[in-house]
Amino acid sequence: MIREAGQLLLQVRAISKRYGAVQALSRMDFDLAAGEVHVLFGENGAGKSTLINVICGAVPPDEGEVSLRGKQIKLRDVHDARSRGISAMFQEFSLAPHLSVEENIYLGDEPKAGLWLKRGVRRHGAKEALERFGFDLNPSTMVGMLSRAQQQMVEMAKALRTGPDVLILDEPTASLSEKETETLFSLIRDLRIQGVGIIYITHRIKEIKEIGDRVTVMRDGKSVKTVDAGSTDHKEFVELMIGRTFDNFYPQFTCEPTEERLAVENLSTVSGHVRSATIKVHAGEIVGLAGLVGCGKSEIGRAVFGLEPILSGSVKHEGTEIKRPTPRRMLDRGVVYITSDRHNEGLMLLRSTKENISLSALSLSEYSRASWINRGAEQQMAQSVAKRMKVTPLDLSKPVSAYSGGNQQKILITKALARDTRVFIFDEPTVGIDVSARVEVYNFMKDLITAGESVLMISSDLPEIINMSHRVYVVKDGEVVDHMEKSEIAEPRLLNAFFSGTKEVA
Repeated sequence: MIREAGQLLLQVRAISKRYGAVQALSRMDFDLAAGEVHVLFGENGAGKSTLINVICGAVPPDEGEVSLRGKQIKLRDVHDARSRGISAMFQEFSLAPHLSVEENIYLGDEPKAGLWLKRGVRRHGAKEALERFGFDLNPSTMVGMLSRAQQQMVEMAKALRTGPDVLILDEPTASLSEKETETLFSLIRDLRIQGVGIIYITHRIKEIKEIGDRVTVMRDGKSVKTVDAGSTDHKEFVELMIGRTFDNFYPQFTCEPTEERLAVENLSTVSGHVRSATIKVHAGEIVGLAGLVGCGKSEIGRAVFGLEPILSGSVKHEGTEIKRPTPRRMLDRGVVYITSDRHNEGLMLLRSTKENISLSALSLSEYSRASWINRGAEQQMAQSVAKRMKVTPLDLSKPVSAYSGGNQQKILITKALARDTRVFIFDEPTVGIDVSARVEVYNFMKDLITAGESVLMISSDLPEIINMSHRVYVVKDGEVVDHMEKSEIAEPRLLNAFFSGTKEVA
C-alpha cells in the first residue's frame, strides 16, 4: 500500500461520460499523489460530480481508464471502490435518517458471523471511529434527530472508518460553523501527514488557499489547467473557471430606502434560538443579517415567515401586525422566505421545473379555479419567470434534479417571482453554487432593489455581507448584538460582534 508522500496514488486518463445529449466528461485527465489535497474547481455543471462518481465507482465511464497505485482498475460499484481504498463523502448525504449513527456508519458493510449481526463489534467500531476523528456524537442517536452539521460528521466517520488511501470530500464545509470547519481542516492535515490523498471539491477560494496543494480547474467536462493553490490568486481562479476576464464580482448599486416594509420587534421564539430580536427592513434596500452558523439568524427569517413558533414580540408588515404568521398568510401579503436548504425544504426534486415554479401561486385565481388548474396560464408564467432568472438550459418538463446546483438555486428563487412579492427573505442565497451563478443572484438582488423591493439577506458569507448590504444586523446566541449603517460596515467590527457580541473593536 503506497502511503509515501508524493508518490502517485490515482490516475484518470481520457475519461469520457455522456448522459443522453449531454457530454458530462470529455477525455478528462486527473491525478492524485499520496499526502496531497488536490482541489477540483469549476462551475456547477462543469463535470466535477461526474468525475468523482467515476472515481468512487458510482458510475462507469464510457471511455478512458482509472489506475490505482499504478494498476488499471475497473470498479464495479461504490463498495468495490471502498474495498480498494477509495472512499467518498458527498454533499448530498447517503444517510438513512430512521437508523442510528452506528447503523449508518456501518450501512452496507455490517460485521457478521454467518447470518448473525455482530452488534457489539459494530457499536465498538462506531464509537472508536467517532472518538478517533473527534466527533462528539452518541452512536445510538437516530440520524434524523441530528443537525445537518452533525449528519456531516456521521458521513465523514462513515467515509474514514475503513482507513482509505483516497478520500473524496464534496463541499465538506457547506453546513459547518467556523469552529467545525477548523476541526475538519485539522483532520485533513492529519490525514495528509499519514499519506492519504484527498480530492477536495469547493467553490470557496479561501478554502483552496488554506487547505489545497494543487487545483485542477474544470470547464465543460474537461480539465482546463492544473495550478499551484498557493501561488494562484483569486482573479486567476475565477477567469480559468469561467473562461473570460472577470472584473466585477459584486454589482455596483446605490440603495435609496423609502417606506418601512418589515418590522420585527422584541421577537423571541419558542425554541429559544431567538431572543428579543429587533430589526427593520425598508423598501429599496438590502439588509444583511449576519453571524456564525447556528447563531439564530436563520430562525429570525423563519419566524417571520411562520416556520418557527413565536413566543413573544411582534412581526409587522407595512405597519400592520401579523398575528401568528403562517407561510400562506405571509405569501398573500407579498413576503417570501427562500430557504437555505433547497433539497429538503425548497424544491420537489423529482417533479418538473414548471410544477416547482408554479407551486406557490396555484392558489391564485388566474392559475386555478375550484379544483381546475389553468395549464396555459401556468405554463406561460413559469416560462416567463424562469427566463428572467436565466435558468439554462430551460426545459419546463424536466425534473429539477436534472439541473446543476446553480440552476436549482435559480429555480428556488424563481418560485418567489410567481407571485406579487415585495419582501424577499434570502437565507444563505449563494450556498453551494458557483461564481457565475453567484453573480446572477447578486444582480437579481440589485434589480429587486432598483425596482423598490425589499431584501433581507441572511448570510454567513462575510464578503457577501460587506459588499451587498446597505445595513447590517449581527446576531450572536439568538440576540441582535450590533447594527451598522453602510459607512460603518467593516470586517473587524463584524468579526468582533460575531465572536464577542460587542460593538467595540478589540
